[in-house]
Amino acid sequence: MIDTIFALSSGAPPAAIGVVRVSGPRAGAALAALAGALPKPRRASLRHLRDGDGALLDEALVLWLTGPGTATGEDMVELHCHGGRAVIAAVEAALELLPGLRRARPGEFTRRAFANGRIDLAETEGLADLLTAETELQRRNALSL
Repeated sequence: MIDTIFALSSGAPPAAIGVVRVSGPRAGAALAALAGALPKPRRASLRHLRDGDGALLDEALVLWLTGPGTATGEDMVELHCHGGRAVIAAVEAALELLPGLRRARPGEFTRRAFANGRIDLAETEGLADLLTAETELQRRNALSL
């Protein structure tokens, strides 16, 4: 069975919003554990996120995205939390305690997208270039791939 992974997919905190993505077969179970129930697929829903002890972590917009029509080709969850360091750390810690979930390794979401035919090699390389672009010329070149 393939692992279910999670990672902060937005910029590093602090920020107004921090987006934590979860991808894999246990993504739905993870969302249900934190938010109480799955919302309708592909519809943003405002939910209270709670840890395993029931303590409030944050109030967040959550999305339940069923595969294969997702960025990775797998079931996915997006948690649009407040972007403070403590909030993101608490949400990630709660996810890490759930069975079958682990932190994603660098580039693992992109590798899954490629492996599942969601992006091709050129798009994979273009995305890597875009994410590391530091100048306007690098950004434009990455988008042209």
